[in-house]
Amino acid sequence: MIQQIVFCFRNRLCAGILFLLITSAAFSQAPPKPYGALPTATQLAWHETEMYCIIHFGVDTYTDKEWGYGDEDPALINPVDFDASQIVGAAKAGGFKGVVIVAKHHDGLCIWPTKTTEHNITKSPWKNGKGDMVREYQLACNKLGMRMGLYCSPWDRNNAQYGTPAYVKTYRAQIKELYTNYGPLFMSWHDGANGGDGYYGGTRETRKIDRTTYYGWDTTWAMIRQLQPGAAIFGDVGPDVRWVGNEEGHAGLTCWATYTPQAPDAGKKPANGYNKYWEATEGTRNGAYWMPAECDVPFRPGWFYHSSQDGQEKSPYQLLDLYYQSVGRGAALDLGISPNRKGLLDPQDVASLKSFGDLLQQIFTTNLAKAATFTASNIRGKNTLKYGPSRLIDNDRYSYWATDDSVTTPQLVIDLDKPATFNVIRLRENIKLGQRISSFTIEAYDDGQWQQIGAGTSIGANRLIRLQQNIVTARLRLSITGSGACIALSDFGLFKEPAHLVAPLISRDRNGLVSLSTSSPVGKIRYTLDGTIPTPASTAYNTPFPLPDGGLIKARSFEADNQASEVTTQSAGLSKSGWHVLAAPPIPLPIGDRNKYDNTIDDDPATLFSTLQKDTSLTGQFPQDIAIDMGKPQTIKAFTYLPRQDKRIGGIADRYIFYTSEDGLTWQKAAEGEFANIRSNPLEQLVPLTQPATARYFKFSILHVVSGNGITIAEVGVNVK
Repeated sequence: MIQQIVFCFRNRLCAGILFLLITSAAFSQAPPKPYGALPTATQLAWHETEMYCIIHFGVDTYTDKEWGYGDEDPALINPVDFDASQIVGAAKAGGFKGVVIVAKHHDGLCIWPTKTTEHNITKSPWKNGKGDMVREYQLACNKLGMRMGLYCSPWDRNNAQYGTPAYVKTYRAQIKELYTNYGPLFMSWHDGANGGDGYYGGTRETRKIDRTTYYGWDTTWAMIRQLQPGAAIFGDVGPDVRWVGNEEGHAGLTCWATYTPQAPDAGKKPANGYNKYWEATEGTRNGAYWMPAECDVPFRPGWFYHSSQDGQEKSPYQLLDLYYQSVGRGAALDLGISPNRKGLLDPQDVASLKSFGDLLQQIFTTNLAKAATFTASNIRGKNTLKYGPSRLIDNDRYSYWATDDSVTTPQLVIDLDKPATFNVIRLRENIKLGQRISSFTIEAYDDGQWQQIGAGTSIGANRLIRLQQNIVTARLRLSITGSGACIALSDFGLFKEPAHLVAPLISRDRNGLVSLSTSSPVGKIRYTLDGTIPTPASTAYNTPFPLPDGGLIKARSFEADNQASEVTTQSAGLSKSGWHVLAAPPIPLPIGDRNKYDNTIDDDPATLFSTLQKDTSLTGQFPQDIAIDMGKPQTIKAFTYLPRQDKRIGGIADRYIFYTSEDGLTWQKAAEGEFANIRSNPLEQLVPLTQPATARYFKFSILHVVSGNGITIAEVGVNVK
């Protein structure tokens, strides 16, 4: 009996040891080898942040400009109600996880009490010269659990030494002050606005610098790494985060986190007339560097607060669109918010941010695939526990379903147990192992067969597929159709975006008739012309209505139960009925219909007046003028200029003079200046007059363009209200 017990014990012991050996062998299956360029720990933290805001406030807030010239008096700044917690809190309510503070913009005014220049916040009346805005933002971020970053503009239009080695020392001293006294920082933000005309201590001249060598970025970056090792460094081409190449808030439909920067003329598209950073919207498959894209976009039309843009903040669903096109493509969304002259965000801005944050919570709180059963065509080493597809729903961005090295195009069947209704699909890779997957399809099982409902290319840190319609199914199939190596997929999610009414579209023709429409049927469209938000009691739209003198139009869709859409807002100038072009510059080489003079006053943004010459070796002569006869005298309060809207930059004006005339022969200068940042943000430019001018004729004189050998104009106009 004892011998039997001993034999049995020994057999079980051997069996147990054998089981442990087999299990150990399975669990010792090596993880996939890293593929291509990899993110650093700092870049991983940046990816996890996903959304943040950049906050612009300074002298431009009071001068109604986008870029200050450098000669502005710091005494302009007096935000009597400044509340950093209100501003940062609004960003947090919107779902943003951090803020980047513009500590100094191109005008050179520092909003902290720096020792490097007298041109700083201590020379303002705010808090009797004892205020420190950067400190107050830091305290607000600490209080609210928000991450903070800083931007100190390298271009300084105030500093007399700009363009010399002495200024670079000053700039680095400013960086050192900020990064020593206001950490920890999650981001060190830089942009490409460098060199040009400015005040420069009173010289009022143009100073050119070689942006690739002047600042000695390698030295500056090394200092930043030492002072703030947790800060991701953003710039046009990195080194940690790249600019996406536009200020519209979207990445390419394909967007690689890896990137090999190209020379401006080395891409597929011709350099003349194109934004040279177009390639950054997509990045580079198997690029040399891990350098993901940031998608920056202003919340309002401009980066700084302008009262004329009140009511033109992006709506919650417009922000959601941008979220899908940035975060949903593996990039980050950087939204520009702008406190007003009192030092607060406008209440409508706050409300829109809050509604956007609520919308994100509503959509992404519940993963409808959370209880799904997954069947994979291959699991790495057959190790279900470590590499199985159940890892896709464990809320860990870095646990993952992996395949054997030889399997790069696996399939995954998702069984939801019972039909679910969804319209958003989320995929993520474990980017610690690189960006591996290059294409995929998603099918739903319907009526006995598989039907494709979605497809895509790059995945990376995050991929959101927003479907065109609701899908109701109990089974799905994910097929990886292209990958550079075995897969390492870390997340699969299904979500439901709520239905919403379509907001109206507003258009106005040359005769001043306003039309309202929607892309899908609604119960009723209602509108206002007094700046108030439309309600069920507002005027109902039935037919186009005249608005000859222009004004502010707000429109909203309603259903019978008073369910309302978001508000659409559009500002309209004076009707151009009866206008004609009095004179325009000669056109050396006609380019068909694009050169029609009337294109400048037809109220159609898609048409274009151009004097660009096909022979790019020819140089343009400036100024070039276009004069308009309005048919009768008008009291002009502002001029408008709409640059071309076709994504090209050739011929866009960035310096100008507007003239007025009573007889079309004798001209008086009415306004002169620059369209700052128009290259990256080509929106309609408003040029308000200090004093209204009465005239029948006006002339738009273009002194300089951002690119090309001629001028382009989509529209010019005037405001009389």
